[in-house]
Amino acid sequence: MGNQLPRLDRSGLVLLSIFLGTLRESGAGQIRYSVPEETDKGFFVGNISKDLGLEPWELAERRVRIVSRGKTQLFALHPRSGSLITAGRIDREELCETMSSCFLNMEVLVEDTLKIYGVEVEIMDINDNAPSFGEEEIEIKVSEHATPGSRFPLPNARDPDVGMNALQRYQLNPNSYFSLQVRGGTNGAKNPELVLEGGLDREKESAHLLLLTALDGGDPIRQGTVPIRVVVLDVNDHIPKFTQSVYQVSVPENLSSGTRVLTVNATDPDEGVNGEVVYSFRNVESKASEIFHLDSRTGEVSIQGPLDFEKYRFYEMEIQGQDGGGLSTTAKMLITIVDVNDNAPEITITSSTNSVLENSPPGTVIALLNVQDQDSGENGQVSCFIPKHLPFNLEKTYGNYYKLITNRALDREQIQSYNITLTATDQGSPPLSTKTHISLNVADDNDNPPTFAHSSYSAYIPENNPRGASFFSVTALDWDSKENARVTYSLVEDTIQGVPLSSYISINSDTGVLYALCSFDYEQLRDLQLQVMAQDSGDPPLSSNVSLSIFVLDQNDNAPEILYPALPTDGSTGVELAPRSAEPGYLVTKVVAVDRDSGQNAWLSYRLLKASEPGLFVVGLHTGEVRTERALLDRDALKQSLVVVVQDHGHPPLSATVTLTVAVADSIPEVLADLGSLESPTNPDDSGLTLYLVMAVAAVSCVFLAFVVILLALRLRRWHTSRLLPASGAGLAGVPASHFVGVDGVRAFLQTYSHEVSLTADSRKSHLIFPQPNYADTLISQESCEKSEPLLIVEDSVTGLGKCDPTTNQQAPPNTDWRFSQAQRPGTSGSQNGDETGTWPNNQFDTEMLQAMILASASEAADGSSTLGGGAGTMGLSARYGPQFTLQHVPDYRQNVYIPGSNATLTNAAGKRDGKAPAGGNGNKKKSGKKEKK
Repeated sequence: MGNQLPRLDRSGLVLLSIFLGTLRESGAGQIRYSVPEETDKGFFVGNISKDLGLEPWELAERRVRIVSRGKTQLFALHPRSGSLITAGRIDREELCETMSSCFLNMEVLVEDTLKIYGVEVEIMDINDNAPSFGEEEIEIKVSEHATPGSRFPLPNARDPDVGMNALQRYQLNPNSYFSLQVRGGTNGAKNPELVLEGGLDREKESAHLLLLTALDGGDPIRQGTVPIRVVVLDVNDHIPKFTQSVYQVSVPENLSSGTRVLTVNATDPDEGVNGEVVYSFRNVESKASEIFHLDSRTGEVSIQGPLDFEKYRFYEMEIQGQDGGGLSTTAKMLITIVDVNDNAPEITITSSTNSVLENSPPGTVIALLNVQDQDSGENGQVSCFIPKHLPFNLEKTYGNYYKLITNRALDREQIQSYNITLTATDQGSPPLSTKTHISLNVADDNDNPPTFAHSSYSAYIPENNPRGASFFSVTALDWDSKENARVTYSLVEDTIQGVPLSSYISINSDTGVLYALCSFDYEQLRDLQLQVMAQDSGDPPLSSNVSLSIFVLDQNDNAPEILYPALPTDGSTGVELAPRSAEPGYLVTKVVAVDRDSGQNAWLSYRLLKASEPGLFVVGLHTGEVRTERALLDRDALKQSLVVVVQDHGHPPLSATVTLTVAVADSIPEVLADLGSLESPTNPDDSGLTLYLVMAVAAVSCVFLAFVVILLALRLRRWHTSRLLPASGAGLAGVPASHFVGVDGVRAFLQTYSHEVSLTADSRKSHLIFPQPNYADTLISQESCEKSEPLLIVEDSVTGLGKCDPTTNQQAPPNTDWRFSQAQRPGTSGSQNGDETGTWPNNQFDTEMLQAMILASASEAADGSSTLGGGAGTMGLSARYGPQFTLQHVPDYRQNVYIPGSNATLTNAAGKRDGKAPAGGNGNKKKSGKKEKK
C-alpha cells in the first residue's frame, strides 16, 4: 500500500461546513453556505434571517420563502429560529455526478417587498462510496511467447466521491509473473495496467489468478476488488491494431434512437481465428453504456438512448479490439454532444398579485418572474417582453428575474382588467418562445365624485298639490364600483322666506325622488331655488351639487276680484249716473277687476249677464267699459240695473258678478226726486214701502219720544216724594193710565208694560218681582219720582226709602234694542197680520214737529248730503230710536209728502249712494217676542 494521506474525521467536516456557511461572498450579492451530504432532515445550514438583516419572527410576517423552480425542495426555512435547514437527504453524487464541486443555487424571496436574494449552498462530499469495478471478473489471454514487459490494460474502478474520498490507488496481490502499473489519463484518471515480469509456460501453468484492489483516500479508507484470471494461450504473433488511436465525433443532441455515430476498425494480420477482431467497451460509465451501443463484429457505434446536452455534454469511452488468439488493443472514443435549440424558454411566476389599486404610483410591482432556457450559447439567451400598448414595463432585477411594474397610473373607469401576455424568446435558430398570461384586475379607488347628467334642473309642480306627492327625480352616476358608487341624495340646508327648506321639499336618499311636503300656493310662492347634493359611500366620500329650480304652476283657483265698483260696507247700493242726452257709446262707468292667478287663468273677459233694459247698455269684452248702445229715450226707466259677469280663461273658468245701478237723469235733484225708484232690489219684500209709511213712523216716533220724556219726569218726581211703602194692607194698584200721555197707537204699545207682584197679606215683608223697566218700550214720567210709588216694596217697615237721588237712582240709558211689537209694526215686515197703517198723532203740536224734522231732512238731501240725517233708510230717526228702527218697518209714503219751503222730493239718498238694501228689521224678533209674552 502506498503512503497514507492525512485523514479528516467527519465531525471536522461538519464544523468546517458550518464555519464556511457563515461567510458571505463580498460584492457578489449572494449568500453562501456549505453543508455536508447525507445529513439528516432539519440539519442547520445557516442563519439566513441574520444574513438578510431580519429578525427571526419577521420571516413569517414579511412572507420570506424559498423560490422553487419546479425541482425537489432540498432546503427549508425554520420559522422560529430563522435558520436555513435541510428538507431531506442530500446526495452529492446524485446531484453532481460528474462535477468535482457541487453547488446548489436557490433564491429567497421577501414577498412584501418583492426582493430576491441569491443563496448558494455547497454540498460537501463525505466518503460514503467505495471504489467499484464494472466487471465481476477480468479475464486476460496472454500468449505463452509474450515477452516480459508486455502490458495488458485493466478496467478502471469508479468512485463517485471526490477529492480525497475518490479513488486514489490500486493494489495487486503479490505474484512472480505479473506486476501492476498505473498510468495517468488525460482527464486525471488512473488507468491500471498488468505488466508481464517473466516468461510464461503454458505447459506448466495454463492460468494465473490475481486480485486487483482499488482504494480511496477517505477516513476510513474504502476499497473495491476484482479477480483477474490470466489465461496462457498458444502462439499468436500479431496484435490487433485500430486505424485511429482516438476517435472523436460531435453529434447533435436531437439524434433519434438507432442513428449511427461512427465506426471503429481494428485489423489483425493473423489468419483464422487469430485474425478475427471482436470489439467491446472498456471503462465505460453506466449512463454512457445506456446511451451508446457498440456492434462487436462491425465496430459500429449507434444511439440507443436519448441524448441531452443539458445533462451530459461529453462522453469518453475506451474501445477494445481483441482477436481470437487473445491479443487485444484499445482506442479512445470521444463523443461531444452539440447543443440544439430544443428547449423553449421557461417562465416561472415567482410572485404576483391579481389586483392593483387604481391611481397606484408608477413603478408599482405587479409580478416577479424567472425566465430560464436549458439550452446554451445563443440558444439559451432569452429575451422577455410584453405588448407595448399596455401600461406596464418589464425590468430585469437579479439573474434571470424580471419584475412587472406599472409605467403610469391606471384608471379602472377606463379599463377594469388586463390580460398581460408575457413572451420569452431565445436566440436559437429557429427561435423558440413561450407565452404565459397574467390576469390583473384594477381595484377601484374612490376617485370619481357622483355626476349629474345636467348642470342644472328645472322642475314644475302645480299649485294646490297634494302633500307628500312626488314631482321630480334626479339621478347622479358614479363611475366607481361597489361602495364607492353607491350614491345617496340630500338637500343642501337652506331657508325660504325664513322657513327651513326641509319644510317644503324632501328627497329620497336612495332614489333621488323629490316630494312636496306642503301644498304650494302660486300666489304666495312662485319658485324655489335649491341645491341637491349627491354623495358616494367611499372613504373619504366624494360629493357634487346641482342646482334645482322648482317652479309652481298656476292653477285657476282664484276667482276674479272686482275692484270697481267697490262693494259698500254699509249695505247701500252704488249708483252710476247716465244723462238722458247721452249719445250711443257714452261711457257710463267701467268695471275694473283683477285675478290673482297668472297667464291664461288671469285673462279676464266682461259681459253683460242681465239688464233691466236689454239693448240699452253694452259691456266691453276686454275693457269692462259700460257704454250706452243706443240713445236714451224718455220711456227708459230712471233706474237701470245691470249685472256684469267677469270671467277668467282658466279650466274650469271662474267668474264674479257685480250689480250696477244706473240712474238715467240729467241732474242730482232729479235723481233725488225719484229716490224711491232707485232702492236696491236686493230685498224684494221691502220694495213696497212708501214714503207715507216712513213719514208715519217718523211722526209716531217723535210723539212717543215726547211721551216717554214726560213719563220719565213724572215717575222721578213721585219717587222723590215717596219715602216709605204704604201699609201692608194697602192694595197694590197698577200704574194708572193717566200717567201716560200719547196717542192711541202709543197707548196700545205701552199697555204691554206690566209688573209681576207677589205679596203676603198682613206681612211686613213682601216679595215683589219687579223687572227692570225696558226703557226702550216705556218712559217713566218725572212726576212718579216725586210721588209715593205703590209698586216699590220695602224689605223692612222700619227701613225707610231713600229720597229720589239722581246720583244714586239715576235712570238707565235707553236700551237700543227696543222695537215695536209684532202687532204694532206697520208695513208688511211684521210677523203678525195687524193694522198696517198704525196709529198716527192727531194734535197740531206733533204734526208741526214732524213737518219740521222732515223739512230738515229734505234740506240735507237738497244740499247733496248722502243721508237724511241717519243711517241708510232711517230718515234721520236712527239717532233717536236706535239702529234697529229702519225704514223697512214703515210704509214708504215719501213720494206723497210735500215738504214746505223745498222743491225737493224726499228720496233715499243713502240707498242711492251705497247700493245696499236697508237693513232688515227682523234681527231681534226673538227678543221682542219674549217681551210681548210678558
